[in-house]
Amino acid sequence: MHTDGGMAEFIQIPARLLVKGCGLSFDELALIEPLAIGAHSLRRAQIKPGEFVLVVGAGPIGLGIIELARIAGAQVIALDVNNNRLNFCSEKLNLRHIINANNENVADRLAEITAGDMPTLVIDATGNQKAINNSFYYMAHGGRYVLVGLQKGELMVSHPEFHKREGTLMSSRNATIEDFDHVINCMKKRLINPEYYITQGIFDEVKTKFKSWLDPSSSVIKAMISIR
Repeated sequence: MHTDGGMAEFIQIPARLLVKGCGLSFDELALIEPLAIGAHSLRRAQIKPGEFVLVVGAGPIGLGIIELARIAGAQVIALDVNNNRLNFCSEKLNLRHIINANNENVADRLAEITAGDMPTLVIDATGNQKAINNSFYYMAHGGRYVLVGLQKGELMVSHPEFHKREGTLMSSRNATIEDFDHVINCMKKRLINPEYYITQGIFDEVKTKFKSWLDPSSSVIKAMISIR
């Protein structure tokens, strides 16, 4: 991320930066980095067991945040506009609280779920400007808001609304060795089931199917490309 050459045929890095595979399969190892992004955001937010955590966006990164927040003992709420992704949260991740922003009044549902307190931790994993701006209104007083998704425009928020909540705003980018180790440990303990996330593909299919893999309406979570 910070050094040119990632797509080069060869790259030299310090041995201390290598992460040991710990006996995990290649498919499992390929999931560690995106899951570690979620782990990093939760560590920065100092997530607490039992607190209500709203994750906005149930794409690949958001699903990792949801999974790891659940493992941390939080009461997780998933917000998205895609029923396939929300159904995945309910059926595969055993999530009790899901909200479709297209069909429900988000603020009212959050107040209902949290008994009027609203989530103490809100994490955006959409990178969508409207979603990011709206989420400022979903925070509890004294809550934390973490931006994981990245958009290129300006943040637009009512300063009095944010100020009266005495909220904390932070960003989260990439992951550290500690986050990688945490994800690996969760996989080894079978707290994370990699099979839920993986959709297998073969190299010959990339040209014809790659665009469909990127379509949010598809059921693809993470496509693993195998070379035969």
